[in-house]
Amino acid sequence: MISLKLSFLLLHNMIKIPIRHRFPNHLLDAIINIIFFVFAISCACLFLLILLFLIKETWPILAGNDVVSLPSLFKSDGWYPLEGLFGLNPMILASLAVTLGAIILALPIGVASALFIQFYSSPKVAMFYRVLLNLLTGIPSVVFGLWGLTELVPLIASYQPPGASLLAAILVLSLMITPTIALTSTAALSAVPTEIMLGAQALGLSKKTQLLSVVVPAAKAGIIGGTLLATARALGETMAVMMVAGNVVQNPSGLFEPVRVLTANIALEMAYAMEGHRASLFASGLLLTLIVWLLVYLAQRVQQTSIRGIRS
Repeated sequence: MISLKLSFLLLHNMIKIPIRHRFPNHLLDAIINIIFFVFAISCACLFLLILLFLIKETWPILAGNDVVSLPSLFKSDGWYPLEGLFGLNPMILASLAVTLGAIILALPIGVASALFIQFYSSPKVAMFYRVLLNLLTGIPSVVFGLWGLTELVPLIASYQPPGASLLAAILVLSLMITPTIALTSTAALSAVPTEIMLGAQALGLSKKTQLLSVVVPAAKAGIIGGTLLATARALGETMAVMMVAGNVVQNPSGLFEPVRVLTANIALEMAYAMEGHRASLFASGLLLTLIVWLLVYLAQRVQQTSIRGIRS
């Protein structure tokens, strides 16, 4: 009992002593560096393991040892697993159409929201709006999908059946990525040096001209980087798009036509896929991973260019 009390007393005294007195500064820095290095290496290894797993599962197609060849994935326009046809073109085009449409809608709204937060709203309103945007980014995608399925799809169907369509997927996805573009654009606008604004004011420019002709071009690289990150998220979205797009494998020929994107195709068919069918689904997953990785890499390069330009 006495030893237990002594242990608690020693522990209490150690907690009261600041960390810098318990550990030398150089030792503490070394420990923190090692911890950060382990975390960084773990993230890199996780990505490599995922990539290697996708390559392993896709290898029968990559090596040409399967009935499905790599060129056939992009030459055929039909996805008929029972007939051995695994053309990805309709779903690739649908994924690009949904993503491009969502970016076209979300980009101006996101940038306008960032301008409002940074230059027009009061500090309290700006703080409330930022909290609202952060909440929107945290809402599960299935919630957006449920809203689209129960409210948006019937509304579109009342105008042009069947309702579940390319347009519904674009609208839901644009709502999901708008907060990301708004928050990254706000960060880019806040990084613009005040000297640029002061110079524009000294020239007697109106506030609208200052923002559109001086501030936004100065923050262009950061806005582009945020848009690329939003594009990566849009390409990888599955549940919400699957719930409202209609999931018909066909080339997108109109806004009111049902389509199926690559991610939805994987989610719908992986449970029962075998052999060439399974490898084709993993090939589409590998394609998506490489595209998203490329977009994230480009976003990082653009943002680094923006930072160097601002510092110079």
